[in-house]
Amino acid sequence: MMTFPTTTSSSRKPSRSDVNQRAWPVLEAPAAWRCIDVISDLHLDADHPQTFLAWHHYLRHSPAQAIFILGDLFEVWVGDDAITLEPQGFEARCVRTLHKAANQRDIFFLHGNRDFLIGEAFAQSCGVRLLEDPTVLQFAGRRWLLSHGDAMCLADTAYQEFRSQVRSADWQRPFLAQPLLQRRAAARDLRARSEMRKQQHQGWVDLDTAAVRQALELADADTLIHGHTHQPADHRLEPGLRRIVLSDWDMHAQPPRGEILRIDAEGRHHRVGVHHPPAPPA
Repeated sequence: MMTFPTTTSSSRKPSRSDVNQRAWPVLEAPAAWRCIDVISDLHLDADHPQTFLAWHHYLRHSPAQAIFILGDLFEVWVGDDAITLEPQGFEARCVRTLHKAANQRDIFFLHGNRDFLIGEAFAQSCGVRLLEDPTVLQFAGRRWLLSHGDAMCLADTAYQEFRSQVRSADWQRPFLAQPLLQRRAAARDLRARSEMRKQQHQGWVDLDTAAVRQALELADADTLIHGHTHQPADHRLEPGLRRIVLSDWDMHAQPPRGEILRIDAEGRHHRVGVHHPPAPPA
């Protein structure tokens, strides 16, 4: 594995969202990288095996030297100890898949709103490097701002309050101290409440445009890449600034959904569709 220099950007403090209240880390891509992939919102779980198989196949065959996963890799993550407490469980199977892939290329992970409890034990088990949200990536002579995106959905004030609560050590410490089965039950309850809330509001909340512009300015970047909203698009905010929204993955949907953002060493990027694998993994 390569060693990646990380520096801290120095800039004034912004004011619109929590994600803008500190200097952000900068990841400098090694010269050996000729191609990188960026994915998000796979929402892996045992009930959607086709999505898992497509992800497994993709990790084995991607031409990229590095893969960036911008959150919500899992539908839910209730603690790293699930890997050892249930060694034949779904989480452990995913860790083994990532470990094999990390032996072939560099893999980075940034937390989403469904898997914010992923910790260092997970990273060490599978050889994945955890990134802060947001992180600036220097690649192909440009600065790309990487984020899950949820922290910039400022109009969803109820969610922002919830996000602040569950990201705190005061909430996470007692939650992770509960038995695994109890945590799984609590996660199912939270997911059910989330789905009910979405139906009641009959819509989704997009990122705040002013916050995005400010984040790009402070990062000295021209492009924000994020997921979370499941609304893939390429938004041109003003001359020279862009917001690229990644697709979610669901191989059980009709038609199936799944997409990779691939960026080459010249800074060119395009979306690559994800397909069903030809056969289950051995």
